[in-house]
Amino acid sequence: MKFKKHEIEKKIEPSSKYLRFFFFLSGIVATIAYRIIFLLDSFWIEVAWYVGTIGFILYFGHRTSVGNKRAQLVRDYKLVEVLEKSDIDEEEKSALLYLIETSLTSKARFNSVFIFILSILAFIISAIIDVYYFLFQ
Repeated sequence: MKFKKHEIEKKIEPSSKYLRFFFFLSGIVATIAYRIIFLLDSFWIEVAWYVGTIGFILYFGHRTSVGNKRAQLVRDYKLVEVLEKSDIDEEEKSALLYLIETSLTSKARFNSVFIFILSILAFIISAIIDVYYFLFQ
């Protein structure tokens, strides 16, 4: 598959370092929010739960996107075949093949999409329940 230069640059270009840091921080904040729930009273438990869930939606949505992008690049550019044909040192080739092949076979992408989807569902269900109790209780 052939791509124009601007298409290649767009496909390969990573997100800005600030955006990557934002997603990293959202994962850290979400994890902390979930871990401190046992220390809080009922109102703050709910706040921490929503902060954690929204953070996981952001973080795992991003991880899903990154993993899919990496796997797609490996497929689009046939990087396994390119590397197998290369004349680099066998030990380096083995290491690179491991990295490239595992970007296609790793279950981490599926773990991320699973957590992302379940976090969205949990958020929606919880929001519906909270709105219902707010309106009718």
